[in-house]
Amino acid sequence: MDLKRVLVTGGCGFIGSNFIHYLLENTDYEIINLDALTYAGNTENLVDIDRDPRYRFVHGRIEDADLVTGLCSRVDAIVNFAAESHVDRSISHADPFITTNVLGTQVLLDAARSSERLRCFLHISTDEVYGSLGPSEAPFKESDPLLPNSPYAASKASSDLIVRAASKTHGLPVIITRCSNNYGPYQFPEKLIPLTLINALERRPLPVYGDGENIRDWIYVKDHCEGILTVLEHGREGEIYNLGGECELTNLRVVKTILAALNRPESLITFVRDRPGHDRRYAMDIDKVRQELGWRPKTDFASGISQTIDWYRTHESWWRRIISGSYRDYYRLQYGRYPEAVL
Repeated sequence: MDLKRVLVTGGCGFIGSNFIHYLLENTDYEIINLDALTYAGNTENLVDIDRDPRYRFVHGRIEDADLVTGLCSRVDAIVNFAAESHVDRSISHADPFITTNVLGTQVLLDAARSSERLRCFLHISTDEVYGSLGPSEAPFKESDPLLPNSPYAASKASSDLIVRAASKTHGLPVIITRCSNNYGPYQFPEKLIPLTLINALERRPLPVYGDGENIRDWIYVKDHCEGILTVLEHGREGEIYNLGGECELTNLRVVKTILAALNRPESLITFVRDRPGHDRRYAMDIDKVRQELGWRPKTDFASGISQTIDWYRTHESWWRRIISGSYRDYYRLQYGRYPEAVL
């Protein structure tokens, strides 16, 4: 697909910022980054490209119809990362998930439909929309039913369905990708791997839900970014592609791997009450994207977690600013005002 300018929504988040870096390093595309800068959006993730002539940041929400309509008219493709994404937060307070993930996606779709230039609307989703697998069940396929078990997963499944409807009803050129659990640089410290890393470095207790035997399919974020770009440039309109890491590990094994790498005792592990509706196992079948587009993950977990540990060790000031809350000052210094308050 011949593209010149791409709108990335949610580009100051974990995967979005990695994707923007990946685009600038591997393509000649111009990039507009639209981000609302809720709590997990961090402009410091992109400090090194602030003055890149191919990059522009716009502070705003995908629910702002006038704003996104104007932006959509100037781009060839949209890659929609914008989402509230933390399951625990969705359990305690679901409203922001419905607002951004469902209503926001619909506003963005309507804006995309008004564009005469747009060639692809790529919607980034998650394996959590499929629900939970038993220990011997086959990995999720793109044709499997959507059976979400958390408010977050339900909001993402809803957005997948309205994206599909925009294709079937209005002929919008959409593609959906569903990824497994990502890890790597710039991940907000509330998620399992960065939380474990930081707590282990600080010799603080490491909370693990339930018995720690919940299984996730892990993918290194740069592999995921390569997969997204592959789908953007070569994927078939109207299709869904699973982007998994083919790396099933229990949460407990992940935690113990990090402790061993940091030479910290397993006595730091603290089992806590399991969260409601906690899915037991995720696994992704990626045969479709491998056979159609030739993509598969390149980074094994040993290499990926080693690179991730090194990054957090050498970027201590980054995660300390997040923990203190001062990371939000970077936006003020760059743009003269504070972003919106934490939801």
